[in-house]
Amino acid sequence: MGGKNISRNDEADPKGGTVTFLGDPLEAGEDVFESCQIKGVIFDCYQTLIDIHTEEHRIETYETVSAWLAYHGVKIKPEKLWDTYVFKVEERMKDSKEIYPEIRVEEIFAEICQENSIWKIDEKSLGIETSRVFRAASIRKLRPFPQSIKLIENCINIPKCIISNGQRVFSELELRFLGLYDYFDFVIFSSDVGYKKPDLRLFMTALKKMELELEPKCVMSLGDSYENEILPARKLGMQAMTIQEAWKHFGIIE
Repeated sequence: MGGKNISRNDEADPKGGTVTFLGDPLEAGEDVFESCQIKGVIFDCYQTLIDIHTEEHRIETYETVSAWLAYHGVKIKPEKLWDTYVFKVEERMKDSKEIYPEIRVEEIFAEICQENSIWKIDEKSLGIETSRVFRAASIRKLRPFPQSIKLIENCINIPKCIISNGQRVFSELELRFLGLYDYFDFVIFSSDVGYKKPDLRLFMTALKKMELELEPKCVMSLGDSYENEILPARKLGMQAMTIQEAWKHFGIIE
């Protein structure tokens, strides 16, 4: 794959496969980073790569899903659908033994469909499709950040992954639709494992998959949340910036 390697002054780096991040305390809001050639980058997904706005807590969203379900053998009023969905999510979270629990929305909707079906259905398949209809009904904005695309392209020759507190059932499709998925070596969704950021295990898994678990200081974490992306990365000895700091760091302007 093509693409130039860049250093802090945005000049081509003669060494292949690495990017140098040299922190600026005024720009990065912290002590100067230890000079290190970055060998891997971990990106957050939403509000880092993807600019999104959803309205999951409006009755209109559930009215759309309820009407769609009527054609698939499930009879449930929008208000009941909303209440049942929220109740089941809260119950799953409460029953989990994880500190930062995560659910799979397709399992929630599969249960709802099975409990309210009026003819024989394939609840597992319908749960998946209902999750996607629910997401589509709730979305008001979905677009990539052009600054982040430029940043990805600047880091084209080093391992990159995404760790997202997202649901693979629809989040992977959003990344593919926006043309982002194939930029990355792998994507870890919280729904895959049953726990979410800031759980350190997600970052440890990423380090291992990149074969950089012994060099965490040479991995950069980028995201919009200090609690979810910056703090856990630093606990593991990684470097970290907010995505806005990274845009500024490389002089990337929309």
